[in-house]
Amino acid sequence: MAADGDETQERLIEDFRPRLTMYIRVDQVLDHIHFIEDVQKEQIAHKAKTEGNSSAAGLLINAVLRRPHSQGWFTEFVDALINGGCQYAADYMQLNLPDPKEEAENDGRVRLIELLSPRLVDMQTGVVCAHCFSEGLLTRDDSEAITAETANRGPRSGARELLRRIVRGRPEWFSKFLRILRETEHVFLYHELTGSSPDNDTQDEKMLSLKDEPAGTEAMECEAAGSQSFDSTLEISMTEEPEDEDMYASSDLPNSSELSQPDGSDSVAAARGPEEDDIVLRDYQMEVARPALEGKNIIICLPTGSGKTRVAVYITKKHLDGRRAEGKPGKVVILVNKVPLVEQHYSTEFLPFLRPTYKVERVSGDSQLKISFTEIVEKNDIIICTAQILENFLERSNKGEDEGVKLTDLSLIVIDECHHTQKGEVYNHIMMQYLKLKHKNKKLMKVGKKHKPLPQILGLTASPGVGGAAKMEDAQKHVLRICANLDASRIMTCNLGEHKKEPRKLVEFVEDRKEDPFGDVIKKIMNTIHSHAGLNPTCELGSQNYEQWVVQKLRTAEKEEDQKVRVCAEHLRQYTEGLTLSNTIRMCDAFSFLNNYHVEENKRKTSPDAEQKIQITDTERFLFNLFQENKQMLEKLTENPQYENDSLSKLRVKILQEFSSREQARGIIFTKTRRSAMALCQWIKENPKFADMEVRASYVIGGGDQSVVKPMTSAEQKDVLKKFGNGEVNLLIATTVAEEGLDIPECNFVIRYGLVTNEIAMIQAQGRGRAEDSTYTLVEVKNSGVAKKEVVNEYRIKLMNKAIEKIKGMKQEEYDKQIIEFQIQAILEEKVRLTKKKQQDIKRQNPADVMFSCRSCNLDVCKGDDIQIIENMHKVNVTPQFRELFNERENKTLQERRLDYETNGVIACKKCGETWGSMMLYRGIDCPCLHVKNFLVTINGKKHKFAKWKELPINFPAFDYAEQAFRFAETSDDEDSE
Repeated sequence: MAADGDETQERLIEDFRPRLTMYIRVDQVLDHIHFIEDVQKEQIAHKAKTEGNSSAAGLLINAVLRRPHSQGWFTEFVDALINGGCQYAADYMQLNLPDPKEEAENDGRVRLIELLSPRLVDMQTGVVCAHCFSEGLLTRDDSEAITAETANRGPRSGARELLRRIVRGRPEWFSKFLRILRETEHVFLYHELTGSSPDNDTQDEKMLSLKDEPAGTEAMECEAAGSQSFDSTLEISMTEEPEDEDMYASSDLPNSSELSQPDGSDSVAAARGPEEDDIVLRDYQMEVARPALEGKNIIICLPTGSGKTRVAVYITKKHLDGRRAEGKPGKVVILVNKVPLVEQHYSTEFLPFLRPTYKVERVSGDSQLKISFTEIVEKNDIIICTAQILENFLERSNKGEDEGVKLTDLSLIVIDECHHTQKGEVYNHIMMQYLKLKHKNKKLMKVGKKHKPLPQILGLTASPGVGGAAKMEDAQKHVLRICANLDASRIMTCNLGEHKKEPRKLVEFVEDRKEDPFGDVIKKIMNTIHSHAGLNPTCELGSQNYEQWVVQKLRTAEKEEDQKVRVCAEHLRQYTEGLTLSNTIRMCDAFSFLNNYHVEENKRKTSPDAEQKIQITDTERFLFNLFQENKQMLEKLTENPQYENDSLSKLRVKILQEFSSREQARGIIFTKTRRSAMALCQWIKENPKFADMEVRASYVIGGGDQSVVKPMTSAEQKDVLKKFGNGEVNLLIATTVAEEGLDIPECNFVIRYGLVTNEIAMIQAQGRGRAEDSTYTLVEVKNSGVAKKEVVNEYRIKLMNKAIEKIKGMKQEEYDKQIIEFQIQAILEEKVRLTKKKQQDIKRQNPADVMFSCRSCNLDVCKGDDIQIIENMHKVNVTPQFRELFNERENKTLQERRLDYETNGVIACKKCGETWGSMMLYRGIDCPCLHVKNFLVTINGKKHKFAKWKELPINFPAFDYAEQAFRFAETSDDEDSE
């Protein structure tokens, strides 16, 4: 009976697992459960800290359900929920279930808090927390956790913690929270939550008084009217804290059709307000969208900040509406090339407008997958993901590893930043599969067979670029090739008219320092190293040419194992970086970099016990001493500001000018390296003049680990960009990571500090200056050559615009012809590339791991290491085992005579008679010669067919004539003795 009771209670927990996961506060409940082992408790607590409450709650439930159960385990679990402040979760376990309508409305309120959390966090956290505690919305543990979070990370972070905790209470939490907002004078936040106007305060007060009454039908109706209740399919997951999200929890919850309100309006639209109930496009946006609305593949080319993504949302909605009206399934995938763009497109564009009608989900490398990507595609209408994820699952489907995802499963693919659809890029790998299927369909249609459906393609870009072209013809080819890769029937551009925002452009030229004693000392050190190593550079020290020269010397020395030159070249690289830093940022930053390098090198040469030293060469000792001899002089020079570079002075003046001439200035400085971004940020924070102008700076750098500088995590990037968005930070110093794609709020000014890449990046950077009367300034840095590069980019932009106009002016027949030619060329090039890759993979195979079997009967014949090669041409197998497997027969049509060999017969499989090759007499020895076309070749468990041996680049061993002749002689002697 006890076992039956356990099963009933287990089933109860499993049935309400989604609710328990949503309402359990792990850190508080865990202390009251004693039948879980301490080790497992620690694992659960650790998961709560690292992956968030939802993940930890799932682990806790698993631990509770684990058998064998101790006596009274279920009662203890329920008591723990109550004592841990999770009464609502306990209600479900005691079958004290809420009314379904009340439950749905509570879900809606949780969702409402989630959607409005970016604005709700601007509360007086301490005051609201105290009121929530006194009203019983928070336990003492809750209050202490919120207070600690506020003290450690600020009031906004504390507010997020408060919002996460109050939504886990019983349904009356919402009306109490609204009253607390009114009582604490958070009127704006109150109106945000109720969707009411400030003019309706009297009615709102009546609504609140009704909410204080018992939850009867009339009270519920009033509450619904006042709060614009929401139904939800997602558990609470604050957007500022991605580690606490359960991105796929929605998969097993109610579908999107359950999101409609009784009056037919959608809940998310209610939160946005009546002005955003539908997507309204500007005239120029509608103009570029029109061909896509007709089902055509197009590229939309509009400047940064002109609403390309909004156009894509509109096209997506109309596409799905049309498919639904026709009774056809619709499936849209939005592809991005950066992880932060997944969340950005999801939360700011696609979810708000499309969620009421369609299921929207997002997946990226930062996601904690709860179900497979294949299932996500099956269960949702719109999937926003990084391109690499889609390519991985397309590949799985192609290889037959699992179901994967097929292009034929999709009806529309939106490719953001589509100018990346070029050779080697992941976008191009996906589109190559599309093009192959498209041309295969043409062949099927010619023979009257059914073709496979292909998705519509929509590309978005601010600039396709010219690919380094200097002539119109080459620029046209570059743009046409991108159009071909995306199978675009047209590239759409238009005149933005009054909506065009073009920043004023300025170039700040710099003068050489009259004196640069810091740089002179570094150059003197470098020349001393040149003399020591016997190196004679022919270019200016610190220039880009010199840097390339040093790298080449380093590589050559490594190949030739010249340790003296190698070590000297490595040190010269560091001094070159030091010169660059002194020309870009402060001398003290350059000195700090050089000093840290030498400190770390000295540590590396010392064992952990600091007694036994690793052998230091004379050259290394010379280099360490050389720096020590000049260290004091360099450090002293850093203290004299008159020797600072002119670029930094120009940057200082420009920043102060922007902040003094505007009431609320907001700007971005783009710089070349992570180190310079961090140093510039530090320089601004340490300068009192910037503080007087209320300049609040922060930096954002890349997340990859290719640099020695510590990268930024996705969460750290998101946090900085959020602060920049709400004004907490008003000056962003960024590397190229912020140039493309990321949704950065309108800026008054953009400065490119010693950084110029290509024309695409230039357009992207200029597009960041979206505010009225914005400026775009280029500040030159010594040896960077950025002013000249900028002129080249301006020429390329003009060239690109002319090329696009010429393409738009082409007759459709001529355009289509060129597109097909480029596509066929791309398919053939891809085929060659894959063949070469396949051959390279095979070449690395051990011959012993390659199996040959009869093409007709699948009989295993031999392994690759049984085969030898004669005269780099003929593949023979002279093993005794192989001779037992074939018959030899004469073939008079096969007559080939050379000086050393002749062939006059064929060998065939004893089992099925399939021809395997020919019998060759080589210098008196019979050698069975194999023709690869007659065999199946198994490599890594997969069978292949090859027409020629050159397609199978295995390194077979050379035929050992002496050894085979000796064996042949031995066999002959044995026969004679008989």
